[in-house]
Amino acid sequence: MTRRISWALLAILVLAQICYPLTTGDTRAGLTVATVVLGWLLSVGHALLSRGPRVAAALVAVATGGGFAIEAIGVATGVPFGSYDYSGELGPKLAGVPLIIPLAWTWMAWPAWLAAVRLTGGGSTTSTGGGSTVGRWAGRIALATVGLAAWDLFLDPQMVAEGYWVWRDATPALPGLAGIPVSNYLGWLLFAVLMMSALRPLAGPAAERTDRRDHPMTALYLWTYFSSILAHAVFLDLPASALWGAAGMSVTAIPLAVTVLRARRARETRQEDHQPHRPGVDATR
Repeated sequence: MTRRISWALLAILVLAQICYPLTTGDTRAGLTVATVVLGWLLSVGHALLSRGPRVAAALVAVATGGGFAIEAIGVATGVPFGSYDYSGELGPKLAGVPLIIPLAWTWMAWPAWLAAVRLTGGGSTTSTGGGSTVGRWAGRIALATVGLAAWDLFLDPQMVAEGYWVWRDATPALPGLAGIPVSNYLGWLLFAVLMMSALRPLAGPAAERTDRRDHPMTALYLWTYFSSILAHAVFLDLPASALWGAAGMSVTAIPLAVTVLRARRARETRQEDHQPHRPGVDATR
């Protein structure tokens, strides 16, 4: 049930994202809003159905609530991201922040967290989580933090190019990413590490393991990574953000992709080993 609903929502989300480069103007802005809402429903719905109300509530409190708070502070004071303003194209605002913005934090926070859990020994098929409990916790927080914050290397250049928000002082900037200050990415890192550090204590032990129910979230994270590289490099004419995003998110995405492939090969090998051999057939042929 959980997986069917999650796969269905993911399929709709992917379709909406594929349509994004084919639209312009108000249609593209509306599609952006719809995509973020779909992503929020997918992640929060998966957390609720797979782990229960405590985990879903923790995710909403930390990512949605915390995301709104940090954005409101940022718009009002310029801390920690730098001084910026949102346009009116992303729907209703509260305290100067479009209501969909904290939903976007939530959308990617959950798959980034689950990816980090799997890579640090939280999955039954994972063998990369050796070391002490403190070491695993620190590695998990680091991977989840980078896994979420590096997404902004794709997101911010794309949204600024569309005029959805503008920076008052965009210096210093990363090479090729003019118009966005480095402080923005440092601010993302700061908030992401606070968010990921708070998620586990609030969510409880159910957030410490992954299993087959989480395959749609793994697919969401990997789809976001590889499709963003393609979209920025080919369809959106943003080659610099394609390179920066590919490098940043690779810290989590590439090990996750390798883990998924290894698990699949191991599963296929087990299936072959359990197939009965027909009498009289040379098994070495």
